[in-house]
Amino acid sequence: MASHPDTKIDCSKVYVKKSNFSNEQTGDFDGAFAAVAMKAGDLIEKGVVRRLPDGFDGNTCPYIFTWSKERPNKIWGMASGCAPFYNTCKEGTSNTKMVRDFENDTFEIFAVRDIEKDEELLHTYISLKWRTCFAELNEIVHKEDEEKKV
Repeated sequence: MASHPDTKIDCSKVYVKKSNFSNEQTGDFDGAFAAVAMKAGDLIEKGVVRRLPDGFDGNTCPYIFTWSKERPNKIWGMASGCAPFYNTCKEGTSNTKMVRDFENDTFEIFAVRDIEKDEELLHTYISLKWRTCFAELNEIVHKEDEEKKV
């Protein structure tokens, strides 16, 4: 079924299940997956973000989004659809890119390369390197970089 042309939220090309990155060390967690094959440049998902109240500390909660260009960040948001389930990866290795519209509190996620049906969808979190709730995740993602320095 095609989504309504006026919808602000469409995640019909995505589904959520246990992530391929789940293991004994990390425990089980979910990931977003391609429900259909997509070409580079295709719109995968679009949605809205609801801003969280002033004073909310997003450094302690990994399930919300950095919602400004300001650093240190003081604006946090909760995203619609499947967006909260996209896992992260090292810069330059993701298969998606999130385009944020901070003024209208919306986002679009695009394929940066061809994506196969049932492939896990990944993007690099813009706050991966500095949010305290991502410190351990950042170490895991950049472990190879640290090993090369030694």
